[in-house]
Amino acid sequence: MSYQAYLDNIQAKTGKTPNDFKQLAEEKGFTQGGQLKATTKAGDIVSWLKADFDLGHGHAMAIYALLKGIKKEGDK
Repeated sequence: MSYQAYLDNIQAKTGKTPNDFKQLAEEKGFTQGGQLKATTKAGDIVSWLKADFDLGHGHAMAIYALLKGIKKEGDK
């Protein structure tokens, strides 16, 4: 599955776009100024997304990669 397919599946399941997750992460205090805080760990993001959106580990890690800047929307 491509990275974009993960994002598309997440949006279909949650109704949230990648930009929505960026905004929510900012509101939760995981990011500041659009950058992942040094104190935020992958497990923090995964736990949040599993609890609030019922995402699986792989899909939650796709959002983590987005927030960390490893991947961006449109990547394969």
